[in-house]
Amino acid sequence: IVSLVCSGDAGVYGMVSPMFQLKNENKEYSDVELKVIPGVTAATSGSAVLGAPLNDDLCAISLSDLLTPWEIIEKRLRCAIEGDFAIAIYNPSSHKRPDYLKKACRIMLDSGADKNRACGFVENIGRENTKATACTLGELVDKEVNMFTTVFIGNSKTEIAFSNNNEPILITKRGYQT
Repeated sequence: IVSLVCSGDAGVYGMVSPMFQLKNENKEYSDVELKVIPGVTAATSGSAVLGAPLNDDLCAISLSDLLTPWEIIEKRLRCAIEGDFAIAIYNPSSHKRPDYLKKACRIMLDSGADKNRACGFVENIGRENTKATACTLGELVDKEVNMFTTVFIGNSKTEIAFSNNNEPILITKRGYQT
C-alpha cells in the first residue's frame, strides 16, 4: 500500500490527475487500485477565513503558466470577469513570475471590472501565521503575494464588510432579502 499525500484537495490542482493518467497510459499499472480521498481546497478554506467571497457562481484560475499557456490564462480571466464570476486565484506569484498578479489585475480591469471591486487574499491557509487581507481590485494591483497565497476576486455584488472582531471580510451576496 502506497499513499501519495498533497496539500489541499488532490483533485483540485493536485496529484490525482497525473496518477490516473500514469495508470491509464501504462499497462503494467492496470491492476493498481487508486483510491482518492477528498481534501479541503485552498479556495474553500481560504474563503472561510475571508468571510464569504465565493457564495455565488465561481471559478478557480491558476496563474501558473508552467502547464497552461499564458494566452489561455488571460482568456480565462477575461471570461470570468465577463461572466461576473467570483474568482479564486491559485499560484498568484513566484520567484520566476513576481508580476503575474499585477498582470492579472490589469487584464481584469481592462475587461470591465470596476477598480472598486471587492477582493482579498489569504496567506498560509491552515498553517501558522494565516493572514487575511481585504482590498479593492485597484489596490490589489500593488499588493505583493507569494505561492502560499490564494487570491479572491469578488463578483460585482461582493462587498467588504466587518466581522464581530472588526476585521474586514468579503461577502458575496446571493440575492436573498434580509
